[in-house]
Amino acid sequence: MEGFVENVDTLDSRQFMIAVKRLADSLSYGTDSSPFLGSGVEYVQSRPYQYGDPVKSIDWRVTARTNKLYVKEYEAPKRLPCYLLFDTSASMTVSSTKRSKYELAMHIGGGLAFACLDRVSPVGVIGVGGRDLRIQPTLSKDQIMQWMMKLRHYRFDEPTTLGRRITELSPTLKDRALVIVLSDLHDDSALKALKRFNQMHDCVVVQMRDPAEITTRGSGFFRGREAESGRRFVGHGRQDWVDQETIDQELKRGGLDHLIIDTDQPFVHKLRSFFEQRGLTRGAR
Repeated sequence: MEGFVENVDTLDSRQFMIAVKRLADSLSYGTDSSPFLGSGVEYVQSRPYQYGDPVKSIDWRVTARTNKLYVKEYEAPKRLPCYLLFDTSASMTVSSTKRSKYELAMHIGGGLAFACLDRVSPVGVIGVGGRDLRIQPTLSKDQIMQWMMKLRHYRFDEPTTLGRRITELSPTLKDRALVIVLSDLHDDSALKALKRFNQMHDCVVVQMRDPAEITTRGSGFFRGREAESGRRFVGHGRQDWVDQETIDQELKRGGLDHLIIDTDQPFVHKLRSFFEQRGLTRGAR
């Protein structure tokens, strides 16, 4: 496809899938209270007792009022559909380390997708870059593998559309959903949109960060070009390229769970601990 460049990855497609499935196994292992489940078993109504109904399901309040045995009925555990919002913009593809933010997001996104499917939660994919990528929630592992293989190809000229896509997505979701954003958050409109979206849905932000975005100390003054807009600028080594403090504060104010993954650091244990903690805290609510 014209304009696309294949992701230069140390893993071939088979090795990549093995790595993704290992990550999914790590995320799923030992998590009886899955972070990908919804609010769980919920009371629906009471009905007259029938022979064989368990005694523990008796609704004693209604039974006392009517003088007849009634039992409580519950809904089956709810599985939230999970949408992966995958940032395919240009800033994700540039890297000062061996592994780019794009490659890392693709790996993590694949692992999360398979972990959701293991919990019988359908998975959808939405691109928040320049390309038109939207896959409706599915329980098909074959479809998930197909989009992962497609995402191994990227462009160097895609803009970021995270804020706009979040705003467009919200009115299309009839029921509550789990939305996991995989992005470097290089979109000024994204924070406000994410905070508003999180009021109706369960939104998680996994932020990819290159070490050069923290600091390029020792480099002196230099000329640069912004990856997505093409805007040229003059920078210096004491400049922080991402206002991380503002991002952290805004996401915290919006009640969003937020995890930073650095491209030059191990991430599997950190990612697993993050989602395990989400499962524990939400199960206690």
